[in-house]
Amino acid sequence: MRKFSNFFILGIMAVMCSACQNNQIKTPQIVPAVEVKQPETPKHSLGIIGATEPIYILPMKSPFYARIDTGAENSALDVSNLRTFERDGEKWVAFTMTNRETGEKHRFEKEVERHTTIKRINEHEKRVVVEMDVKFGSEIIKEKFSLADRSKFEYQVLVGRNILTGRAIVDTSLENTLH
Repeated sequence: MRKFSNFFILGIMAVMCSACQNNQIKTPQIVPAVEVKQPETPKHSLGIIGATEPIYILPMKSPFYARIDTGAENSALDVSNLRTFERDGEKWVAFTMTNRETGEKHRFEKEVERHTTIKRINEHEKRVVVEMDVKFGSEIIKEKFSLADRSKFEYQVLVGRNILTGRAIVDTSLENTLH
């Protein structure tokens, strides 16, 4: 009986060893590399600008110091003597800009692009929007501005996202970074 039990144990061990030999060791397959594309970062031609910056309203020679407002969708100008009229069947507007610091004045006549409504707490103001040429930093930009009486405001020009987007990053701890 002892021989039988030895034989039986040897048989079980042989079966176990042959089972181990029959199983092939699988090597993991190489997973092809996946290229992850990073979103393209916009090139900000004006770099990092501050909370207030000089802007030239062309063809005027002296700069206006503008409030940079990332919360404002559109830019705005302080004008006086605003008068609408018609030219060749189109709506136009005439207005004067006076630089409070230098006294330089210029009379503009521009075609009306559209009208916009500025919403404030308990108040809505309808404004004319015109396209203006401005020099901001090293760039000459043609962009839309709403016209308003900003005499109660410290800054005569407000630069909004329509000028800032893709051109500048704003750091409110800085001022006058553009020349």
